Amino acid sequence: MNFKNKVVVVTGAASGIGLACCREFAGRDASVAIIDLDQKTGKRAAQELREIAGQVEFFGIDVSKRAQVQAGVARIVKKYGGIDVLINNAGIQRYASATTCSEKDWDLVLSVNLKSAFLMSKYVIPEMIKRGGGAIVITGSVQSVAAVGNSVHYVVSKHGLLGLTRSLALDYARHNIRANCVLPGAIDTPMLRWAVSLGPDPAGALAACDRMHLRGTMGRPEEVARVIAFLASDLASFMTGAAVAVDGGMLIPAGGLASQEQGLPAAKP
Repeated sequence: MNFKNKVVVVTGAASGIGLACCREFAGRDASVAIIDLDQKTGKRAAQELREIAGQVEFFGIDVSKRAQVQAGVARIVKKYGGIDVLINNAGIQRYASATTCSEKDWDLVLSVNLKSAFLMSKYVIPEMIKRGGGAIVITGSVQSVAAVGNSVHYVVSKHGLLGLTRSLALDYARHNIRANCVLPGAIDTPMLRWAVSLGPDPAGALAACDRMHLRGTMGRPEEVARVIAFLASDLASFMTGAAVAVDGGMLIPAGGLASQEQGLPAAKP
């Protein structure tokens, strides 16, 4: 899982899972292109990572905008000479149902979460083909295969990312390009902390996020990043089109873990 002489591009890279991915790849000798809309945190991340690996550069790009993505990919190729790995990780969360969601918020979430992964893939894949192949990893969610209430645009975007993964895997296998999707559960990121802060009991919401998982705690960004690095590496050479749950067992219990807390018989050690 060494990425020496490999160029890795990560979107949504200034915080959370994206930043953890940058740290993971930089620690494995990759040249890392940090892509984020947030100039301040993106530049700070690049400065931090240069202490781990020298070839780290921040690119301020709105990945939901075609012109910025096209120009940004060209800048990355000019800087590094090509692209070997793409981590489509950019994402935002909003809350609404089909009847309460505004068209503006629908378009925003679908653009940032889904359209961005399409645009990045559209312009990066030709560069991978020039290098003889590559690997794409997309950050989906357990909500790529399930749903949480009052999150219609988020759920649809995450379902769409799984479809995009499978389409990319099918269409570009002949070019030696693999595409896989990770499905994280609740991960302790700034976005999750922001989400729970919206409710009346943030501490209770955080505790509930812990209880959703079999081990009783949320995941950490670096735990997802390690799986992403594996999928991007040659060790996963026979994996493509896969949906890999990194969810602490969240999806296992029928009826959710609440059903296990209501006095149902538990296994004895």
